[in-house]
Amino acid sequence: MKGYLSVLFWISILSSFSPGLTVLNHTLRGNHSTSSSQLVRYMAHQDGQEKKAEKRSAANWETVETLSGQLVNISWPVKRVASLDGDIILGGLMMIHEREEKSTCGKIMRQGGIQAMEVMLYTIDYVNRHYNVPGRLPGITLGAYILDDCDKDTYGLEMAVDFIKGSISSLDKDYKCPDGSTPTAPFKVIAGVLGAASSVTSIQVANLLRLFRIPQISFFSSAAELSNKDRFEYFSRTVPSDANQTRAMVDMVQLFNWTYISIVYEESAYGIQAFSALQQLLEDKKICIAVREKLPKDSGKAGEQHYDALVDRLKGKPQAKGVIVYGSDQEVVELMRSVRRRNATGMFTWIGSDGWSARRIVSDHNEPQVEGTLSFQPLAHTVGDFERYFRQLTVYENSRNPWFIEYWEDMFQCKFPGAPLTPYNVQWANECSAEESYERTGAFSLDMEGQLQFVSDAVMAFVHALILMHQDKCGGKPGICEDMNPNDGPLLLRYLRRVKFTGITGDEFEFDQNGDGPARYNILHFRKVSVYPPSYDWVSVGQYNKSGLMLDWSQIHFADRDTGNERVPESVCGRPCGFGQAKSINPEEKCCWTCANCTVYQYLASEFECLDCPLGWLPYPNKTACYEVAITYLGMDSYWAVGVLSLACLGMALTALVLVVFLKYSETNVVKAAGRELSYVLLVGIMSCYAMTGLLLLKPMDVICGFQMFSIGVCFAVCYAALMTKTNRISRIFEAAKHTAKRPTFISPRSQLIICFGLVIVQVIIMVLYMAYSPPIAEFYYPSREERMLVCRSHVDASYMVSFAYPILLVIICTIYAVKTRKIPEAFNESQYIGFTMYTTCIIWLAFVPIFFSTATNIPLRITTLCASISLSGTVSLVCLFAPKLYIILLRPERNVRPSLMPAKYLVKTNTTSMTSGTSDSNSQTSAPLNLHSTPVIAPKIEKNNINANSKALTNLSKNLQTGNHNSSPAANKLPEEKKMPLQKKTDDKEEAANSGLRHLGSFSSNVSRVSIGSNVSSNLSYSVDSLPSIDKESLDDVQL
Repeated sequence: MKGYLSVLFWISILSSFSPGLTVLNHTLRGNHSTSSSQLVRYMAHQDGQEKKAEKRSAANWETVETLSGQLVNISWPVKRVASLDGDIILGGLMMIHEREEKSTCGKIMRQGGIQAMEVMLYTIDYVNRHYNVPGRLPGITLGAYILDDCDKDTYGLEMAVDFIKGSISSLDKDYKCPDGSTPTAPFKVIAGVLGAASSVTSIQVANLLRLFRIPQISFFSSAAELSNKDRFEYFSRTVPSDANQTRAMVDMVQLFNWTYISIVYEESAYGIQAFSALQQLLEDKKICIAVREKLPKDSGKAGEQHYDALVDRLKGKPQAKGVIVYGSDQEVVELMRSVRRRNATGMFTWIGSDGWSARRIVSDHNEPQVEGTLSFQPLAHTVGDFERYFRQLTVYENSRNPWFIEYWEDMFQCKFPGAPLTPYNVQWANECSAEESYERTGAFSLDMEGQLQFVSDAVMAFVHALILMHQDKCGGKPGICEDMNPNDGPLLLRYLRRVKFTGITGDEFEFDQNGDGPARYNILHFRKVSVYPPSYDWVSVGQYNKSGLMLDWSQIHFADRDTGNERVPESVCGRPCGFGQAKSINPEEKCCWTCANCTVYQYLASEFECLDCPLGWLPYPNKTACYEVAITYLGMDSYWAVGVLSLACLGMALTALVLVVFLKYSETNVVKAAGRELSYVLLVGIMSCYAMTGLLLLKPMDVICGFQMFSIGVCFAVCYAALMTKTNRISRIFEAAKHTAKRPTFISPRSQLIICFGLVIVQVIIMVLYMAYSPPIAEFYYPSREERMLVCRSHVDASYMVSFAYPILLVIICTIYAVKTRKIPEAFNESQYIGFTMYTTCIIWLAFVPIFFSTATNIPLRITTLCASISLSGTVSLVCLFAPKLYIILLRPERNVRPSLMPAKYLVKTNTTSMTSGTSDSNSQTSAPLNLHSTPVIAPKIEKNNINANSKALTNLSKNLQTGNHNSSPAANKLPEEKKMPLQKKTDDKEEAANSGLRHLGSFSSNVSRVSIGSNVSSNLSYSVDSLPSIDKESLDDVQL
């Protein structure tokens, strides 16, 4: 009773899906006390009613019009059963009739229906003849119970209820009739079911059979959903899953280099599941879907308008020439008819699924529309001599097939005498003679279904499972022993999954882990095989298996009306972009794009994006990546460096020459007068300026950059500190003479060196502090995207001006001192040379600064300008200050003595001198010509207008000489008169400068013995040759040139 309630529960659920089960459900629920015996009686009653009604469906009546115009009501469809007795019964659910929208069933299906049923019976006959032997199935015969599902899931589910009637009638074996006898069930128990053909119907039937644990093997259902063993554990199939077919289709699309295709799929589990898998696979392969369209099936058969609109939408994307059509033959044939109506023939290349592959129903009368199609069909071979067997079948010899008369009428377009009317045979006027025969070609030619092997393999799978069960349970004994129960579904299923056999076709077969058949596909191509007369056929052009896709290209001919050739049509929206081009996606159509060129300095980061190369990098010619630009720097081998290096080398040679000359003649008056120690310092500074060119042209590194920045400021500081010390000393000496005869402080050589180095130390401190604040580093500079220069940062940010700030200040101070000392006597004219040096230096640096800042983008030119300016500054100092001295030392050595250092106008000679202590005789003064061999004296010039001032200065000078500043020599008083030289008064303008120069001398030499100066400044002054007034020796050495 428990089993009965379980059945009642599940039938209640399934009744919502099937009208047939609804009747059964209401009958069972009419009486709460219904028992299993009542269920059996109901089944018997229903069977009796079916026999009385000649197995007609209860409420399916149609009105048809005969050729005579008479309207006749007929019952359609008529339920029929092909039954074959045996010890073990296998059920069969075939699509004997096509699906029809207006009625339950359409016309007879020749290939997938009648031929599939006949091959099942043929295989059972083969097994009963050849397997009823020891070691196989001795003493056991197979039977069949075959029904028609009309390729509709609801009708198929209603028919499948017959398969469970025998199982239901055996639920309560303990029931006894009132007379004590055991009731006889009118239904045989079905051990297993073959079918259905359609995936949609198989899913519905599998849900029903699973409840009663009846194994099911489909021969055409390929939906990937059926591989789910959690839902369909009792379902198996001999065909491969559509998951393999979808992978094969995507591989073909890739092989054709298609990137933009459309998909038309059947609105059923078969099509929807396949579309979902296709969509994912195509997305993974970056193949775009232009149009997604459904072929109505579950929702009913659509009219022409629907298909015409579908084709128009396909035409709206003309770039998508490749179209995958995943559906059944009955829907696809309507699509092809619409292609013809909408004038789209040759616009598309179809890739078909196994649901319509090689089906004549699709290609007949649609040859130009189907031409070029490549379709997949599970690989199958001829089932023995089945074709010969089928050709020999006649109406009279095939009485076990209740639909064979309908097939015969449809095949030969005639009406069999005495046959019941159908919606399709009423149109035939000719009567069938049952002696019609198949033709080789034409309307009456026989086309064999290519997938019949899978029907045969399904039968053989059950057979070999029964063989394994018989061997295990019966030990080889003939017949069905007590331990063997072929109707034990779970047991039979375990044996089914273990089978491995060679079928009638000669192919080996075994189920995979999901209960699916092996993935083997034949690729068929529909093409023109004859031009005159035009003839088309399905031709095998390749295979698909575990090894991949294999095509015979020589057999493939496409029919693209746009190109007019037989090559593979292009199915792309956006053509592949070239090197250095990125795809610019259309926001409204993501599958289409335009190609945009990357700029000169961009690379292709991805197929959709160009990115700039980093600074110092350039893209490869193909724009796939960036490469590093070669590092350059201004080195000594650069053409920029040739000129400045030549100048620097020449300057260093001249500086070395001057230094050698000064060292050799270091004790001469010219060298001493030039300030020997400071001259050496100045020469070192000038040499450093020339050496800076070489330092600036070294390869930039952090250390080198630090040396450059430090050394530039220091070398200038050395030069201008020495010059400033010189000009400051001269200025102080002459300024001091205006106020006092006292000798100025810090004018000795040692003091001058200390002052000079102190000034240099200031520059060193400045540079150390600044370099600590902003350490000099070497960095890359990019004058342009094609160049990458290694430079010191100070060349870019002009921080060298920090190094120049202090030397510029020294230059300014030196220039001021030069201006102040410009009027000193010509005898002390080194200040004039220093002044000229400063003026020229200022001009050079006034020109350099704007050039330096205006060349910010041209670092080589900036560095070259800097080197040239530094070298020119050193050259100016070298030429202006040392050239006159070298001229005297090397070319006029006779002037390298103290008398020669004075201009001739300040040198006079006297033959007689009459000067006595405290008195003077102006009348005794006589003048004599210049004697170069005599000792020169300084003859101060006195202006008339400044007599009083000059007189006072001379008086001070005389007092300094007599009283303390210098010691008088007694011997000087004893000089003979002829050795005395008068100091005459001049009245011209030049006398004032000489007189002023004398005033500025400061202290005089100790060898002056005696000076007699009258009270009247107009009297003659006479000096002894040995007692000339002069600057002290050290001061004179530095200022007198």
